[in-house]
Amino acid sequence: MTDEQEIRTLIENWATGVHAGDLDTVLADHAADIVMYDVPPPYDGVRGMDAYRETWPGFFEWQRAGASFALESLEVTAGADVAFAFALLRCGTAAELEAQPELRLRLTIGLRKQDGRWVVTHEHHSFPHDDVPPAVASDEIRGVLDGWSVGTAAGDLDALMEPVAEDVVSYEIDGNYSGKAAVRSVCSAGLDSSPNPISFVVPDFGLAVGGNLAVAWSIDHVTADHVETTSRATRVFRKTAEGWRVIHQHLSYPARA
Repeated sequence: MTDEQEIRTLIENWATGVHAGDLDTVLADHAADIVMYDVPPPYDGVRGMDAYRETWPGFFEWQRAGASFALESLEVTAGADVAFAFALLRCGTAAELEAQPELRLRLTIGLRKQDGRWVVTHEHHSFPHDDVPPAVASDEIRGVLDGWSVGTAAGDLDALMEPVAEDVVSYEIDGNYSGKAAVRSVCSAGLDSSPNPISFVVPDFGLAVGGNLAVAWSIDHVTADHVETTSRATRVFRKTAEGWRVIHQHLSYPARA
């Protein structure tokens, strides 16, 4: 067995042990001075075998709830006494992986040869940081709103529906609607309500962003048959691989005395 094959087997056994909740297997090929940079704190790393051991019981409990931990790719490079490997793993609950099919845990491992055998001296685990900077989110959501303006003026129903999620829930002026098909019917009726082009404009909006969710609030201006009305709007967006998608909107007029 080559050094690369030996290390590959070591890491594969470790990953199997993690998924099975087998602490002895997880610890078996690690140095006493192991340093791990894990997904949760502490930010300066988990240092030493005792601290490393204590990180696993909580993770095992999460695994038993139905989460996966499976190697998807593994690359190994070995020198005479030092080696490193990097890997991607499917790590998450079924719901998390369904929502983010591309989600992968990134793993880098450092090893040294000690008394004729390879041992892990360093692990670095992380997920990509997918938070969208507020300025970027603002520009992208402005693009969605401007796209609605163009689509409304053109009477292009498909363009209006493109950024709407399949599971959208919409509190419209005249009722509550669940699902993209229902909202499409509402939009279609709105476009058909005027023989002339309709104007939809959002001059300004507020925005709060956290991770892959954003909440926008605005005063919408709609002009049909030369009559302008304004309504209050709150919209919740979810960032997907295809872009921002509206998952909820709430439209209303203020109550009249």
